[in-house]
Amino acid sequence: MQMTPLAKAMIVITTVSAAIMELIDTSIVNVALNQISGNLGATIEDASWVITAYAIANVIIIPMTGFLAKYFGRKNYYLTSIAIFTITSYLCGISHSLPELVLWRFLQGIGGGALLSTSQAILFDAFPPEKRGMAAGMFGLGVVIGPALGPTLGGIIVENHNWPLIFDINIPFGIVAFALTYKFVDRKPEEYNIKRSQQTIDWLGIIALTIGIGSLQYVLEKGQPNDWFEDANIRIFSIFAIVGIIGFILWELYFEHPFINLRVLKSRNLIGTNILNFVNGFGLFGSIFIFPVLTQRIFGYSPSEAGFALVPGALAGMVCMITIGITLGKGVKPIYFVIIGFIFFILHGYTSSLATAESSRAWFIWPQIFRGIGTASLIVPLTQQAVVGLLPKDMPYGIALTNMLRQLGGAFGIATMNTYIARRFAVHKIDLLTNLYPENPLLQERLTGIAQNAIAKGANSFDAANIANKLVDMAVTKQAYLQSYLDGFKFMAVFFICALPVIFMLSTKKLDATSKKIAEESAH
Repeated sequence: MQMTPLAKAMIVITTVSAAIMELIDTSIVNVALNQISGNLGATIEDASWVITAYAIANVIIIPMTGFLAKYFGRKNYYLTSIAIFTITSYLCGISHSLPELVLWRFLQGIGGGALLSTSQAILFDAFPPEKRGMAAGMFGLGVVIGPALGPTLGGIIVENHNWPLIFDINIPFGIVAFALTYKFVDRKPEEYNIKRSQQTIDWLGIIALTIGIGSLQYVLEKGQPNDWFEDANIRIFSIFAIVGIIGFILWELYFEHPFINLRVLKSRNLIGTNILNFVNGFGLFGSIFIFPVLTQRIFGYSPSEAGFALVPGALAGMVCMITIGITLGKGVKPIYFVIIGFIFFILHGYTSSLATAESSRAWFIWPQIFRGIGTASLIVPLTQQAVVGLLPKDMPYGIALTNMLRQLGGAFGIATMNTYIARRFAVHKIDLLTNLYPENPLLQERLTGIAQNAIAKGANSFDAANIANKLVDMAVTKQAYLQSYLDGFKFMAVFFICALPVIFMLSTKKLDATSKKIAEESAH
């Protein structure tokens, strides 16, 4: 059936906004943990489970979306997921205890997982193969805007309202998305004849994936605060992760009816694409994790100011995505844009590492623009490249794997940056403290000056000495944190340099020619 321009526009609005809404919720809570923990009578460490529960549910459900869409029908599954996401958003907002909030956040993540992979599949189906570069560009808008907009929106809400509004704002968007999906998204022909009784459910594969991915996400989220393998729970969940993931891969490769068809990764191109999606997720989420913390801890930004500082990168990414999508549609090889993306991500890491304690807000604009261009140059071609060579029946599996690996890359990025920065902080603080020996004349001059200033304001000599020592220690701590964050940006640049060889696993064929071939095969 020929799709009208109005229907196509509504599908674009629905799927892109749903993807943005899902990705916003991965980061919007980060800036509200203080308020949530205080309101619910919990520690910040315990309150962080609000973030962890959503992430674990997300990573578990995303690779299952291909199977669930086939089993229930894609439109039914998408509508149900929107409803779950919307209803649990409301329930999160009215939670009166931390365990209650964590439960609803986990279920919200289950509903949100489909808003990423299934949105992408619906959007791609709305465009002919030769126009999927543009579709990839529009979907990429959500992938870039969501994580960047989350801290900004969360900061504005926390500073002006109460934390439940973070979840309540999803409700009107969810209702509109449900109505538009019901009206404009058509069922695929095979959805009218679904016979679930004739479909084999791969229970063992589902259980193995849930244990493996869920345990891995727990280890990544809780490793640094729990001192990694010094903690018994981290050791236990690490074993679960290894056994679960290896068991899942072996089972899915040899089981006759796997719920995730790993056999779609039979070409070097698709393997390379998914590795690069992991790398892209590492850079995207890792950089967005470091920057707001840096600006708040070192430069004194408010949560909303830190969020707004990410906007130049998001705007640059938006412009690039549309341009790249159009260019890919005209047959330009995607590998060129992937190389450009790596170059700009390396530039982002390098230029960010040059910041000083005196850097102005305007100074950070160019590093953020580099990040936006780098992200767009990777997301658009890799999103489209992920389905090249796949028949329509295998496309949902390819899309689900792509999104799972991007999210896992993000989890690894955040965990790696968190650990690396913590360890570099310890190194830098020790180095700085070695210069603070009692005989150091510059130190004594600084301490004397601070103490005299405190005495002039009414402090006694004992308190003045304590104030001086405390302020010097705070200055050392601040400088150590600054150097550790700059090291984090350098590490990211090196990470992308080391991943450069993977680019050459990609196909150098024009995507439009390949897509047309798939369309012709599927038509027969």
